[in-house]
Order: sequence, then C-alpha cells, then structure tokens
Amino acid sequence: MNKAFVKEGDNPDEDDDVPAAARLPPGSKNYMTRRGYDILRVELDQLVRVERPKMVETVAWAASNGDRSENGDYIYGKKRLREIDRRIRFLIKRIESADVVDPERQQGIDQVFFGATVTIVDIDDEAGGGEQTWQIVGVDEADASAGRISWISPLARALLKAREGDVVRFMSPAGAREIEVVEVRYVQ
Repeated sequence: MNKAFVKEGDNPDEDDDVPAAARLPPGSKNYMTRRGYDILRVELDQLVRVERPKMVETVAWAASNGDRSENGDYIYGKKRLREIDRRIRFLIKRIESADVVDPERQQGIDQVFFGATVTIVDIDDEAGGGEQTWQIVGVDEADASAGRISWISPLARALLKAREGDVVRFMSPAGAREIEVVEVRYVQ
C-alpha cells in the first residue's frame, strides 16, 4: 500500500507508542537492573498468559452476538486487544535489548555508576531540605516517587562518576544547582 494512504501510527514497529520518558537516546544501551528486568518479564507473562486470552474470549463471545457495528463489547474488546498487543511488542523489544546490570555485584566501588544508590544534599538549599536518596536505574523502571531516577535524567548524568564528598553542578528544571554526594552504595 502506498504510504500516502496510511495513517501515522499504523506501523506497529514505530516507537510512537513509547512514552517520551521511556525513549532511549539513539545508539545507547538499554541498561536495566535485575529487579526492573524481572518486573517487565512478569508483566509480559501476565499479558500473554492471562489478559490477552481473556480478551480474545470476550471478543469471540461479542462477535457471536451478531451485528458488530453497534456491539460495544466487540468494539471495546478489539481496541483493548490492540493495546495489549502493542504493549506485548514493546515489552518483547525492551526485554530482548536489555543489558542487565546487577548493582550488588558492584560492591566496593566508591564511584557513582548505573545501579548506584546515591545520597545527596543540596548545597544551595537555604531551607535545609535535608538529604535525598536516589537509585540510578533504567528508563523503564524510573519512578521518582519511589526514589528511582533514569540514568538519562539530568541529575543522574551529573552524578555519574562522582565520589563521596564531591560537589556536582547540574541544570535542573528550576535552574542551576549544586549538590554534594554524601554516600554511594550498591544495593538491589
């Protein structure tokens, strides 16, 4: 079919369905902790073994009810099935390209690398906000509310290769900041 007659996003191989925060920089590896890898494997297994078969069953039931053009169960089921299939393709790509790094195997390293759990204090914080602890993880497992930041985030990039006691400068969304590295450890 001519590309002129294909809607954008019709190509299942495009990464348009990948959230911007989860996109990897071109040419970079897909670093992931063992914990993050296991979470993706469990989600993939759940989708393939439970959710997709259940949705296929629902769509088959809805299709057997007759007129599909006004059948809400059928229309919703087909849409949900496409969403599940898209997520399955995404997970398979991410799992296949994963470069799993086990932070516990990096014990004894005093520098910040992927998988490190880093405690920092903001030098510019006059209110004395205290210490913050962040683990540097893969893009698919980042969750700032749980203290996990992606290795491609500005803070993580600034912290890479720093050691305890180092003062690091970086540009945050709020402007230039200076932070001191208080502690570096490697735990799962």
